[in-house]
Amino acid sequence: MSDSSDTLTVLISMLADVMGPDFDPTLEVGLDTSFSDDLELESIELVALAERVQAHYGSDADFVAWLSTLQLDQIIELTVGDVVRFVDGAR
Repeated sequence: MSDSSDTLTVLISMLADVMGPDFDPTLEVGLDTSFSDDLELESIELVALAERVQAHYGSDADFVAWLSTLQLDQIIELTVGDVVRFVDGAR
């Protein structure tokens, strides 16, 4: 298991890349930050983030497969912390 703060830092960097100019650098992104409410992440951006997570962390961090196990309401309520815990648990 790795340090979740390292995973969080990497994930924030990925989010900034994926969201481009839509990413607000003044927003404090933490484990409780919601992808839909706080970041207003579009579904295509979530897919791009999933691809980056898997490219960076390897096939064990199959974000798309993990997302497919979630119910729609769980995906809507997904937080940065949920993804950090998924990535840390996959490694």
